[in-house]
Amino acid sequence: METRVPVRGGELWAEDSGGEGLPLVLVHPGVGDSTIWDPVLAVLDGRHRVVRYDARGYGRSPAPTVAYTPAEDLAAVLDHFELDRVVLVGNSMGGAASISLALDAPERVAGLALIVPTVTGYDGLDESELYREVQRLAGAGDTEGIVRYGLSLWGLAGGGTPEADPVAAAHFRAVLPSWFGNVGYQEPDPPAFDRLGEIAVPALLVLGELDRPGIVRLGEEVATRIPGCRLVRLAGSDHYPTLREPEAVARLIEELHAEAR
Repeated sequence: METRVPVRGGELWAEDSGGEGLPLVLVHPGVGDSTIWDPVLAVLDGRHRVVRYDARGYGRSPAPTVAYTPAEDLAAVLDHFELDRVVLVGNSMGGAASISLALDAPERVAGLALIVPTVTGYDGLDESELYREVQRLAGAGDTEGIVRYGLSLWGLAGGGTPEADPVAAAHFRAVLPSWFGNVGYQEPDPPAFDRLGEIAVPALLVLGELDRPGIVRLGEEVATRIPGCRLVRLAGSDHYPTLREPEAVARLIEELHAEAR
């Protein structure tokens, strides 16, 4: 069932599969919208109640008009569907939001699956060169140049170019308007990196071995800081594990779900 979730100053597109049991809530990355989960959902195939949504400006959600934080909107999605306790599955940017909610409202999170996540408050990843290059290309009006540059960083498992990897290129191309449209509206949640030791639920962290080295190091450090976190390395994945190895991602999510209470 598709619906619109009211959030402060706007709304989000969301989808609830329905069903019984502990729900899975899927939170997408910045390099794709909620359709990035389609290959994984095809494997899960109705085994669990699954909720997913598009962040502001992504996919089928309108662009933001007021300031917001990702964890604030994630909490609003849970409230809308009256979900008291869930398993969060956060991918990249969605991982940061999931970590923040797990710290802000631990009673609502039964398990935490982090797929190539980022996290607020981490200062070991220097993104200045990336931002400069994206700004340069945007200033020249070279959208396809941004797509090509992005795949050279995040899409090496698919060949690293739009020609070699049209599926990842389409996902990335579709979210570029949200990258620029969210500037000045999306605000970071409070720093979470130094609080990771407070997480006390079953946790899984999935790394793509072909991802950027800085993202791999970040994931390793996050996994080390979360008590009991299971770290899994996918040899055939980059920053798009749900596209590269959806069967493995689905299996890992199900294993974590089985641990959550």
